[in-house]
Amino acid sequence: MKRVRVLISGKVQGVFFRAYTKEEADKLGVKGWVRNLPDGRVEALFEGEDEAVNEMIKWCHKGSPSSKVTKVEVFEEPYVGEFKDFKIRY
Repeated sequence: MKRVRVLISGKVQGVFFRAYTKEEADKLGVKGWVRNLPDGRVEALFEGEDEAVNEMIKWCHKGSPSSKVTKVEVFEEPYVGEFKDFKIRY
């Protein structure tokens, strides 16, 4: 099991990035959350099977159809298993 915090830069706000992230996470069975940051980036926390979390990281490099991702930073954290599902935070 794996837990990562991801910071995504580029044109990632106002392009349904969070909604598409939730859709992908639900499809892969990944738990956690995603939110917009005041500086224009998107932050996400993913927990789940190693392979599913790695797929989410890969997905973040591509993003939603209207987004333009320029940078993805990944920070591994100790797995906690604290989430029941994946949520969009506001």
